[in-house]
Amino acid sequence: MTRLFYCFLAVCLFSLPAELLAKGNVITGNYKVNGVCEQCKARIEAAAYVKGVKYADWNVDSHNLTLKYDSTKTSADVILKSIVKAGHDVGNYTATLEDYNKLPSCCRYRTAGKMH
Repeated sequence: MTRLFYCFLAVCLFSLPAELLAKGNVITGNYKVNGVCEQCKARIEAAAYVKGVKYADWNVDSHNLTLKYDSTKTSADVILKSIVKAGHDVGNYTATLEDYNKLPSCCRYRTAGKMH
């Protein structure tokens, strides 16, 4: 029983520093992303999940994208450019007309009355 306890303690002690180091590289960011619906939400979140992204959630009403990512594996720039390539404007990044026009017509947020 004592041996099992010491093995458990050793595993806990050796895994704790790795867990703490991993959390030190995780960055949380919030970005405004243009879109209009649940279909946009699915597309934006899918585009955001590049290697290193731990969490991506886009709110349809507020247009706010919350990201959590490992800064040793990716950057906000890489993630946002992936979303722009999917046709959605993000902050200072604007989707090309070609990428924007690939969006379904119901998702074209630049149309009068859809952009917030």
